[in-house]
Amino acid sequence: MSYILALDQGTTSSRALVFDATGQLHSMAQRELSQHFPQPGQVEHDAGEIWRTTLACAREALAQVSLKATDVAAIGITNQRETVVIWDRATGTPIAPAIVWQDRRTAAACARLKADGHEDAVRARTGLVLDPYFSASKIAWLLDHVPGARSRAQRGELACGTMDSWLVWQLTAGRVHITDLTNASRTQLLDIHTGQWDDSLLALFGVPRELLPQVVASSGDIAQTDAALFGRPIPVTGIAGDQQAALYGQGCTSAGLAKNTYGTGCFMLMHTGAQAIVSRNGLLTSCAAQTTPDIEYVLEGSVFVSGALVQWLRDQLGLISRACDIETLAAGVPDSGGVTIVPAFTGLGAPHWSADARGAIYGLTRGTTRSHIARAALEAIALQTLDVMRAMEADAGVKLRELRVDGGGTANALLMQMQADLLGCSVRIAATAETTALGAALLAAHGAGIEMVPPERGARSHAARDLPVDEALLARWRAALHSTLQHAAAH
Repeated sequence: MSYILALDQGTTSSRALVFDATGQLHSMAQRELSQHFPQPGQVEHDAGEIWRTTLACAREALAQVSLKATDVAAIGITNQRETVVIWDRATGTPIAPAIVWQDRRTAAACARLKADGHEDAVRARTGLVLDPYFSASKIAWLLDHVPGARSRAQRGELACGTMDSWLVWQLTAGRVHITDLTNASRTQLLDIHTGQWDDSLLALFGVPRELLPQVVASSGDIAQTDAALFGRPIPVTGIAGDQQAALYGQGCTSAGLAKNTYGTGCFMLMHTGAQAIVSRNGLLTSCAAQTTPDIEYVLEGSVFVSGALVQWLRDQLGLISRACDIETLAAGVPDSGGVTIVPAFTGLGAPHWSADARGAIYGLTRGTTRSHIARAALEAIALQTLDVMRAMEADAGVKLRELRVDGGGTANALLMQMQADLLGCSVRIAATAETTALGAALLAAHGAGIEMVPPERGARSHAARDLPVDEALLARWRAALHSTLQHAAAH
């Protein structure tokens, strides 16, 4: 039994991947997920579809390489964080669609809590800012808007959880209701210093303790799948939220190591060891993947729009026909011609945290071309990452020597070189594109007592060139951010 099955439940798709003990990927299956937008600012998923696609992918990935359940040593799970669902304990049926991490419907509720002076206390316990991004306000919204939900929750008839909890419940036929420490630390209901649900936070958000799963470590003897699913029980021995799984997959397991994932958004995490650093620069503090009894921490900066900006240029503006075309288009000019893009389509995340900010393009002239806009888009991705990294270095009191990167954006060599030059440090691209799933597999292998060595072959780096700092570019970026935030404040 030398294979690990990794279930990677993401925002746009569910996937399953089979790795061996050397970290080699043997098969992958993927199913896209339907995206539901019932009202502006609202994003929902069908939790039933999430489970059905995950199970179908798991079976397909095993079938692709003719593996049986007896060939699989363990299952690792990684998932989109903050997305939350409430279901009936007796039937396993969701009482409403899952509310996705991108959803902003609870912005007013979070603003009221902030106005009432609760943010400092919430941040001290959770490491998080009061924002609709996190799960707590979403759970409260469901309890208040689904008829009878609150009273049923108080009677213990309902269960809730992030997608790891939902998948484990389904995998175990309702026998196990758990979440791992990394996912729990993103709900805004966990005291990250104790690793336990916090009564004052539960009271503040109005979430009954009866709803919540047990918090467990990210690696170990977590659960056993129901025998009917794969022909025999398979141990579930690893779970982590997607960004902490990617951090683990990148080998960033000690203080001072950092990674950035270039996907729909950008998610940068720095491991800070046993120290839960309180950010003074707009970052978040969360728990790292837990493989020992001790709790370790990360600083995180979330950029809401990066790859989504390229998709917008493709789908809404028609500037490119394929996302990969942006590199060639942007390389057609030496600079952006004074154009600056602030891609605040869904607000600004770290380190600015403005839910009301909206996207803007500055510096357009009659001489502006498609190439200038394309290059400005890549600069916007790199500049947002620069802002997060500088905030991270200030909080941690260290200067980063290398940034480990993964995600679809790393295929863009022009963007990666821009990033290295702006940061002034080497940008090291992961040997495998599947670092999130690999992280889940590594955690599962660790939990099953298997020594799994991640692959190093194929990793490549972009070194920072010895160029003068482009002060004009940075000044335009700061001015554009200021104008965007001022516009949001005025509206």
